[in-house]
Amino acid sequence: MTRTTRTVAVTGASSGIGEATARRLAADGHRVLLGARRTDRLERLVAEITEEGGTAAFRELDVTDVAGMHAFIDAAVGTYGRIDALVNNAGVMPLSPLAALRTDEWNRMIDVNVRGVLHGIAAALPVMRAQGGGHILNVASVGAYEVAPTAAVYCATKFAVRAISEGLRQESAGDIRVTLVSPGVTESELADSISDPEAREAMKSYRAVALPASAIAEAIAYAISQPAEVDVNEIIVRPTASAQ
Repeated sequence: MTRTTRTVAVTGASSGIGEATARRLAADGHRVLLGARRTDRLERLVAEITEEGGTAAFRELDVTDVAGMHAFIDAAVGTYGRIDALVNNAGVMPLSPLAALRTDEWNRMIDVNVRGVLHGIAAALPVMRAQGGGHILNVASVGAYEVAPTAAVYCATKFAVRAISEGLRQESAGDIRVTLVSPGVTESELADSISDPEAREAMKSYRAVALPASAIAEAIAYAISQPAEVDVNEIIVRPTASAQ
């Protein structure tokens, strides 16, 4: 099958699903622009991709900064001439019971998980429409479909990403493809941000069976690889051995 080379911007690319996605897409021949706050990791990742024959660049990115997101998309266009797809992957998951009243952590999840996605859409959508097409992929979670104790706010943010994705899909029929990718338990650094002792302990058993990040990268690569007239709307990927 002949592959179409695309320019893809990936947020949260310094580890986990974002890093695996960058490697997979570059291996498929796509040009990738990688964004995250930890530029030392991005620099190493770009060097490794380049050494393997891929095409990659990076830019420091805090998705909560809308101006920074616009600059990120502008950098993709400036570096590669266009932006074909945006993977809104950046996310945080500091779980805790609501009664713990960790309002700073709640607000951080809302800022990164919801506003970060909206900022990506706000920056990429006008550019894609001016080009005559594009693809926005939002990484949510199985938490976009179910709620668990200690995860009320996190799940609320992922329910929001699901709603935003569906709204964007309906509004963009005909020119912009929209894909919601919802991973089950996946190997990542997300759980490292949990400061609440109860939630951290619960995560140990919940995450006993986990997918490699490469499994989610495969799903993202599949959606991107489809021809322009095919829009893969939702993908849920869970470990075979997990009931959640």
